[in-house]
Amino acid sequence: MTETIRLLTIEDYDALLDLWRRAGLHSLRPKGRDSREAIARQLESGVAAILGLEVDGRLVGAVLATHDSRKGWINRLAVDPAYRRRGYGLRLIEAAEAWLREQGMRIIAALVESNNPASLALFQKAGYIEIDRGIHYLTKRESEEV
Repeated sequence: MTETIRLLTIEDYDALLDLWRRAGLHSLRPKGRDSREAIARQLESGVAAILGLEVDGRLVGAVLATHDSRKGWINRLAVDPAYRRRGYGLRLIEAAEAWLREQGMRIIAALVESNNPASLALFQKAGYIEIDRGIHYLTKRESEEV
């Protein structure tokens, strides 16, 4: 069994979208921020990378790493349900952290929704701490699809 973590490109988009769907990513917006065009723009921006974990050439995990020049963000962490509980999520977090450190980030953060205790536990296992339970996540969106 060959396991590889690599930077994904827009040519990997269909496999990535399929993975996100298999993993049950509920905030998926294929007509908005997760469209092929939006992902291409994000990757071309220089402040985003998508790292994919492949097992025998099949994409089974992925993570989006971005930064705003002050802080790194880990987002869209997904592992195929058939490949969970093998340490792949932790390996993807570590790969995202390494990429963000290469970009000069010394603070790395993640937003984890309260209805996702498995993800929260994984980030805590990776050394992340909850700073303030009183922080509220607010957004202003042009539409539900973005």
